[in-house]
Amino acid sequence: MVAYVVEKVEDVCLKADEPLRSMDWMSPFVWRDNGGLRLLMRGVPRPMKQGDPSGVIFAGKSDDGLTFAMHRKPAIAGGPEEIDAGGVEDPTVHVADDGLMVFFTGVEANRPQGSLLVATGPDMEHLTKREVTLKAPEGEGNIKEATLAQSSDGSWRLFYEYARENASRIGVATAPELGGEWTPIDDPCAIREKSWDNWHLSTGPIVSLKGHDPVMFYNGATADARWRIGWMSFSPDFGKVTARGVEPLIMPPPPEDRAATDIAFAASALVIGDDLVHLYYSLEDRRLARACVRAFD
Repeated sequence: MVAYVVEKVEDVCLKADEPLRSMDWMSPFVWRDNGGLRLLMRGVPRPMKQGDPSGVIFAGKSDDGLTFAMHRKPAIAGGPEEIDAGGVEDPTVHVADDGLMVFFTGVEANRPQGSLLVATGPDMEHLTKREVTLKAPEGEGNIKEATLAQSSDGSWRLFYEYARENASRIGVATAPELGGEWTPIDDPCAIREKSWDNWHLSTGPIVSLKGHDPVMFYNGATADARWRIGWMSFSPDFGKVTARGVEPLIMPPPPEDRAATDIAFAASALVIGDDLVHLYYSLEDRRLARACVRAFD
């Protein structure tokens, strides 16, 4: 069975003006663009005051993937529509032939619910919010953390986190092509009762390495929300899980502030060569990092 091993962990720094400089940083989505690297990420006001948004999405660019020069103005902000008036969170980018398709979570003004929205445009500076992609059915809630993958038959899968019975779960929907209607199907995986992911599950990035099944670097947690990053692989048609790591791939280091959240949370990944992945994630819901993960047979 394949093994995924973290070889190195590096800090990700943002060159940012206010207000982003003083915010918490999370959900770093990194992708390649014209020989460089681009970033969309969520900034959260710190401390959070009454009336502050739950998140604002900012954009940046980098040559080395570790230091990003951030734009001063947000790429996506909440409102004026009610569905995202409470904030915008957790961007995921798909590069299409005619520009960008950005999935993100819109939080309602009074924050009872989050829905998965999409914005499109020729580049990060010209994004237009379009539509609700998925809204939670009755009894479920807070759809977020979109992950896109294309099946071996050419159809698409949209993995996402949703809330059910006071826990996070991973759901999945399918569509014959992007831009079409998404149809939810059975959840792809379950919690493991005697493991580090025995209560919460959330999506992470999916990559395909040469000679291996597609792998998702997913997020799992115990009931007290101690989030870690693990991995699971899928058959090429995403019909079943073919393997799943026993132990966490990434655990957060002891926080400098003992009151800080105990969280490592994967957001995006880049494939480097045949067997190396640069995995971008957040720590403590406050800072960003990149892990170099190598696949071994």
